Amino acid sequence: MDEIVSLCRRRGFIFGSSEIYGGINGFWDYGPLGTELKRNLKNAWWEDMVLRERSGPDGKPIDIVGVDCTIIMNPKVWVASGHVGGFNDPMVDCRESKLRYRADHLLALGAVEPNARIHVFVENDADSLARAEKALVKYEKRDSLDSVRHLVRPFTALSAEERARAVGPDAKEVGTLTEPRQFNLMFETYVGAIRDEDSRAYLRPETAQGIFANFQNVLDSTRVRVPFGIAQIGKAFRNEVTPRNFTFRSREFEQAEIEFFIHPATAGEWYAYWRNERYRWWQSIGLAGDNLTLREHDRDELAHYAKEGAGCCDVEYRFPFTAPGFGELEGVAHRSDFDLRQHAEHSGRRDKMKYFDQERSERYFPHVIEPSGGMDRGTLALLCEAYTPDPSRPSGVFMKFDPRMAPVKAGIFPLVNKDGMPEMAEALSRRLRKRWPVEFDPKQSIGKRYARMDEAGTPYCFTIDGDSLRDQTVTVRHRDTQAQERIGVDGVEAWLAERLGA
Repeated sequence: MDEIVSLCRRRGFIFGSSEIYGGINGFWDYGPLGTELKRNLKNAWWEDMVLRERSGPDGKPIDIVGVDCTIIMNPKVWVASGHVGGFNDPMVDCRESKLRYRADHLLALGAVEPNARIHVFVENDADSLARAEKALVKYEKRDSLDSVRHLVRPFTALSAEERARAVGPDAKEVGTLTEPRQFNLMFETYVGAIRDEDSRAYLRPETAQGIFANFQNVLDSTRVRVPFGIAQIGKAFRNEVTPRNFTFRSREFEQAEIEFFIHPATAGEWYAYWRNERYRWWQSIGLAGDNLTLREHDRDELAHYAKEGAGCCDVEYRFPFTAPGFGELEGVAHRSDFDLRQHAEHSGRRDKMKYFDQERSERYFPHVIEPSGGMDRGTLALLCEAYTPDPSRPSGVFMKFDPRMAPVKAGIFPLVNKDGMPEMAEALSRRLRKRWPVEFDPKQSIGKRYARMDEAGTPYCFTIDGDSLRDQTVTVRHRDTQAQERIGVDGVEAWLAERLGA
């Protein structure tokens, strides 16, 4: 993971926010290549989920329309949704290190013997685990962890007496971790010139509620009828107790969500449809290997809005920092009619927000199937999956992006920066740039330019050489195999379009 983070910084995929001032924990900026990669991911999601025609399990075309809701909404929205009263995480402070942790992200490692010291570490953090194991072996005066009878438990399962014997993840003394206490994750702000209770508002912690609040507006202004979906891509904000693992757990992030409204009796078939569709989609953009999995939730994981027996699953990816386990990319959930009922009740529009089904001659609150994916986590998964060490290359690595996701589609190079080659290469670059992001680079050795494109994940490079001026052909270099072939310069655009699916 350290190598991936280093490449992201070096090649302009991702930077720490406001680095010149020391940064700010949990916030990240996307550089030129990262911006293109994330934009490709969002565009593919919108094109495939909203614009592309498809049929549902009933055999009929699916209607999905888009909205773009504000980040700050009337605070009553978050009272109705349950976020003001219940959007909390258990928080633990360390009096020695002055650091703060999510209590449900902490694990406790200790010897089986009574009254043994307990060493706490952060879940899915290899360095934190290694420190805890080293401390346990040293304290027990053994040669290795294998020689210590030990067990691992959730920190929240420890008794008060056991917590008094616990050493924090970044501490040396026992008993420095506080009792877990609830911490609301929403960012507060104020609207207007006066900062008082009446002007208090929140940065949205999810994009879904804007969709629910506009349910009736969409029905009144379009011809959509149940079953149909409303889609949105947008920023969300959560004041995470312990942001970590690069962009995986951030305080500002981007979601791509669909709220798909259905008749309650059809929930099972639509849940199965969206579960399979969303898993297949992540595979289609380059995550088709063993690092992707689909996991159904256990009963005790179901969210407050899900009915008993409702479907809920996660599309998960094996990140380097979660291996051999997985981390969530997207959740697909049957949200029942919880949200619409809550907003109907709190807004005083109980009957107006019910949907009238003409075919069934029935008025009801539609149930919802929600596919909700993280675009930052998706971008990170694409980076991790693409990272391919290769000692045979000058850079020692290349980024094996699916061509549809690649930030730069082609590199255009003159073999040397003279004899008419730069002019011919620049003309080709300008022609291709009308359709795709390409890079014209006349400087350095051809090997170094190939290496730069390898690290950017550019699938094809076109080189103009001495023969190009005579026979109007160019050399194509394939990123994955490093194989080369000659094609006519007039056919480059069609050749590239065929391989990019454009």
